[in-house]
Parts: sequence; structure tokens; C-alpha cells
Amino acid sequence: MYHKLQYISQGKTIEEQLYNIHQALDAGCDWIQLRFKDQTVKDTYALAEAVKFLCEEYLANFIVNDNLSLAQQIAADGVHLGLSDMKIDEARAILGSTKIIGGTANTFEDIKNHVKNGCDYIGLGPFRFTNTKEKLSPILGLSGYFEILRQMKKNKIQIPVYAIGGIELNDINPLMETGIHGIAVSGMITNSDKKKKLIQQLNEKLYANVIV
Repeated sequence: MYHKLQYISQGKTIEEQLYNIHQALDAGCDWIQLRFKDQTVKDTYALAEAVKFLCEEYLANFIVNDNLSLAQQIAADGVHLGLSDMKIDEARAILGSTKIIGGTANTFEDIKNHVKNGCDYIGLGPFRFTNTKEKLSPILGLSGYFEILRQMKKNKIQIPVYAIGGIELNDINPLMETGIHGIAVSGMITNSDKKKKLIQQLNEKLYANVIV
């Protein structure tokens, strides 16, 4: 089963990214999604290679945001594709069945299409306004999650759903009640000066109702 906490990396330089990712891993995060936009191919490759090495060292999942060829080149665990990126089924044909493919969704229709095309997990959002993304889809809020997860249940669609977008610590309990699998966060972890404690608190809330 997939880990319930995913850290989406932040940082404008290779050094910043590596520092933030290393800190997140060190604090107990076991799933990294590398997001390094508008950079040179050389820098992105250098960073991805270093992050892959780090994730192997920490036994963490490592997926690349939006960049299928890079994920393939460095043999990452998978790729996360946005709504305007390559189609999920095309990515699956290239990456094969063993790699993780995540897809961004904003509606029930998005999820239905992703599942049909062989997606492994859904990043559903945004939960609330966030500065991390430039082009933001309509805000879902708690009621949006309840409604979409209800439709999934009604249509017997089962796939891990991660809430994303401006999530804070006290949002997690109500979000988990909607039926989501986990959360994907960036700023909350990047900006915390007590990352170990934060990730411990996040995991306690995320795994609270899990029967081991």
C-alpha cells in the first residue's frame, strides 16, 4: 500500500531543493515528488540524480512531476502527471506496468478517466488557495472532497486519493473523514522549523484509523 504522506519538493535552485528534500527525508517523510519547474535540462537531471540517490538511501518512494522522459532516464519509481500533461495511458505504454503513475484531478470525471487509463493514484485538489501553483483549478474545499469521494463509492471506483493544496495540520482529521487515502504537501513541510515533530504529527493523524 502507498505511504499516506507525499512531500512535493520546493526550491528555486538545486541546492535549495536538495536541502529541503534531505530535511524532509531526515524528518521521516517516505515519499518524495520532485517538482522543479522552468529549469535547464542539465540542472533538472543533476538534481533528479541526486534525489534518487537520497531516496534510495532513505528507502523512500521517488516520483518525478510532469517529466516522463526524466523519470525514465534515471529509473525513478514513477511520474506524476498534471491535467495538461501527457495522457496517462500514453505514459503507461512508455513506462510499463511496474512504475507508479499519479494523475492530478479536480473533478469526478477526471478521476474516472484516469482510472480507465491505468492511473495508480490521484492527486485531488486544490483543497484551498495555494501560492505553490500558478494556474489553479477551482477550489474544492471539504464539501468538494465529500462529494467526489461519495461519487467514487457509488460508482465502485477504488483508487488511492491524495488531497492537495494549502493543507494545514488541523485539516487532516476532517479530510480523512471524506475517505481520502493521504495528503500531498509542500509548503507545510518546507516552512516548518520542527519538521520531525510535524511529520510525526501528520503520520499520527493520517494513520489514526488504520488497522495494522
